[in-house]
Amino acid sequence: MKHYVRVLTIAGSDSGGGAGVQADLKTFAALGVYGMSAITAITAQNTRGVEGVWPLPPEWVRRQVDAVLDDIGADAIKIGMLGSAEVAMAVAEAIRRYPEIPVVVDPVMVSTSGAVLLTDDARAVLVDQIFPIAWLVTPNLPEVEALTGMLVRSEGDRRRAGEALLGLGCRAVLIKGGHAAGSEVDDWLFQAEAGGVSMQDFGHCRVNTGNTHGTGCTLSAAIAAQLATGDSLVDAVGTGVRFVHEALSAGAGFQIGGGRGPLNHGFDPQAMRQHAGETE
Repeated sequence: MKHYVRVLTIAGSDSGGGAGVQADLKTFAALGVYGMSAITAITAQNTRGVEGVWPLPPEWVRRQVDAVLDDIGADAIKIGMLGSAEVAMAVAEAIRRYPEIPVVVDPVMVSTSGAVLLTDDARAVLVDQIFPIAWLVTPNLPEVEALTGMLVRSEGDRRRAGEALLGLGCRAVLIKGGHAAGSEVDDWLFQAEAGGVSMQDFGHCRVNTGNTHGTGCTLSAAIAAQLATGDSLVDAVGTGVRFVHEALSAGAGFQIGGGRGPLNHGFDPQAMRQHAGETE
């Protein structure tokens, strides 16, 4: 009997459809995997910003995760917005039972519009309980600085920050460079290896668009989808970066709402994969 490749997202709901669980499920569908969800919080938001955040009770979140994993199972898990310490602890306890499942963590802390999406006590639980079971953590530059207390301006700063984040217990860290200035974007993958730390740069040209809402969610979801199919971490990150670049490019000419619009997840990823295969 055939089986779907299954990916579970544990994240908040975005009423505007551009980020969070909605972006994750769109990404899973575009990449041909079966998406499932456990919602951690409900947000009232649109392209202009976040108007309200309501974390769900930890027991509700835990029961969603248990219901999915006990019956359907998962080949990878993506964790996004957690919101509260209690929810973060419930998620850690739920997924700790499945150490064989790859876990990708997007440490969502503050929205693009400035809304706080992770409390200080929740950040402590994220670092202490979830980072050690993460296969990959994908912070952007402001999140890197918040997690390490370091200013990240140069390549040397990134290396030191990557090593510091690995020291928190996760297997690998992808420091996203979208918040840095310049026409090129560099996403740096750090992995702990025997004898030291490896660093790989996934550089690409910046897409000239204001429609970037959900970029981080989409990238971590795409990487999780590729890990679920059996890709190596390096290959999964490479495909994820290309997917986001193509989705940004495809959404550049559209206008949704009056603020920062979303990516276009509906372009043809199979064409992107075929093109990547022909040029590599």
